[in-house]
Amino acid sequence: MGKTAFLFPGQGSQYVGMGKEIYDQTIEAKEVIDQVDDTLDYGLSRLMFEGPLEELTRTEHAQPALLTVSVAVLQLLHKEGIRADYAAGHSLGEYSALVAADVLSLKEAVKLVKKRGLLMEEAVPTGVGTMAAVMGLEREKLSEVTEEVSDTTGTVELANINAPGQIVISGKKEAVEKVGELAREKGAKRVIPLSVSGPFHSSLMQPAQEQLQEEINALSFSDATVPVIQNVNATEATDKDIIKKQLIKQVTAPVYWEDTIRRLLDLGVTRFIEVGPGKVLSGLVRRVQRRGVEVYAVENIESIQALLKE
Repeated sequence: MGKTAFLFPGQGSQYVGMGKEIYDQTIEAKEVIDQVDDTLDYGLSRLMFEGPLEELTRTEHAQPALLTVSVAVLQLLHKEGIRADYAAGHSLGEYSALVAADVLSLKEAVKLVKKRGLLMEEAVPTGVGTMAAVMGLEREKLSEVTEEVSDTTGTVELANINAPGQIVISGKKEAVEKVGELAREKGAKRVIPLSVSGPFHSSLMQPAQEQLQEEINALSFSDATVPVIQNVNATEATDKDIIKKQLIKQVTAPVYWEDTIRRLLDLGVTRFIEVGPGKVLSGLVRRVQRRGVEVYAVENIESIQALLKE
């Protein structure tokens, strides 16, 4: 029988109204969301349910909000007896995966990701750095372009290797734009500038990484009860010290998401369940592996019931 992996979404999947239905209709979700409000000492739930979107999208709010809804949905899956053999999360989503694997408590994780969001926003002055999605160009070719531009124009690096032909680059604004131009010349189908507040998952985030390291080292991690596939090396880990070390690196390192899905496939996973807002990760799984797998996205009562029927 095939194995199951829980996948947790990262920043960009947030939207106004997320989590409200399960908050209103289930005790389990209400307890999670109320606990986060108490922990952060402000009404994150109001921001999630009512917006405005510009405020919710701010990194310091979006990160704890996404983690909160993901953990709330996770509790509903557990209530129905649905559990995973492996867990993985995209960037911020790795923190949700660590809660799912009992490495961090919800309270610790939500305070940590709020701090992470603040540090990431402050690491690089507004307008200096940016990110862009490059569609339709092989990883090796794009890597060659970023290295060439980094030598001549400024820092630009591969940030998210999401799926075949879908890679996000990150770095100084002029360097990202230059890579976009050269990538089109080399056959990229599209280059899409992303609306982000900084050059995430690049070496420009080093100041944030150094400060976040202090926050992470101050926490007591537990060994994972379920192996977590970590972003920085697409390798499963259960040892708390290894997990902590890789989590610190994650701020400046690329997210090897395509490699993560391929590793899960190698480990015998045939059922992928995206836990939390949106369907971004479900789409990426299908781009990596179209046949022989079941892919679900669950975030509300209807999608959970659909999963149970399957």
